[in-house]
Amino acid sequence: MRLLLVEDDPALAEGIAEFLRGQGDEVEVEEDGMRADRLLQDNGYEFVLLDVGLPGLGGYELVRRIRKRGQRMPVIVITARDALDDRIYGLDLGADDYLVKPFELAELSARMRAVQRSEERRVGKECRSRW
Repeated sequence: MRLLLVEDDPALAEGIAEFLRGQGDEVEVEEDGMRADRLLQDNGYEFVLLDVGLPGLGGYELVRRIRKRGQRMPVIVITARDALDDRIYGLDLGADDYLVKPFELAELSARMRAVQRSEERRVGKECRSRW
């Protein structure tokens, strides 16, 4: 799977990217929200992992822009912001899941699979409903 990891902590980003690459994913890392927004407009990513506190453009605004453009790829917010209001806000903006740091990489992987299954069921249901 081709995914964009938007994370401004280089050590954390490299650890996540290395783990996902080890699972066979193609991972591009970006640390700046504005550059990530441009990448998302020009490239066909299948999945986005997104921190909230980013330089240039915050993660919540990036989620809003992704959905406003009609991009349907799954987005998981990964952030240290653990307040209930933050989690609700991120999900209401259009994130598919919200994972609070610190987290185990195995949990991230499981959440990614769950989001993909949900997307596959939704797309499959749309396809069946056309017939």
